[in-house]
Amino acid sequence: MAEFPSKVSTRTSSPAQGAGASVSALRPDLGFVRSSLGALMLLQLVLGLLVWALIADTPYHLYPAYGWVMFVAVFLWLVTIVFFILYLFQLHMKMYMVPWPLVLMIFNVGATVLYITAFITCSAAVELTSLKGTRPYNQRAAASMLINSGKVQKGCSKYLEW
Repeated sequence: MAEFPSKVSTRTSSPAQGAGASVSALRPDLGFVRSSLGALMLLQLVLGLLVWALIADTPYHLYPAYGWVMFVAVFLWLVTIVFFILYLFQLHMKMYMVPWPLVLMIFNVGATVLYITAFITCSAAVELTSLKGTRPYNQRAAASMLINSGKVQKGCSKYLEW
């Protein structure tokens, strides 16, 4: 039987004060902001904010069609913020078990479909709910155009991810 080596230490030690509870500092990846995906996400955030700000400034609650447009704009804006933060701080690397390119592609496909329905709804309701040349008419028409550009942005994002 082999003798137990004398150089092995069986003494346990506790981690240094506060070392076990430390969280690595979140550093933004500015390279992501300069990438095409990051730039498109930033553009989507700006356009999404403009869409729901334009709709929110009109009496949208009187017309159910604009409730749908508002839901789509705010929901997709918030989810885009979450994805932007995940990628900006490289949190997606820490959750390696999630297939992020697939998740982003599914999100962008779903967002494109929702933007198409919101665009059709908003475009069809502009003429019926506002007088031409009035401020609400102009805001709703501009929101409709921005929704259309948001749809194009999501399509570009899908293409770049594929």
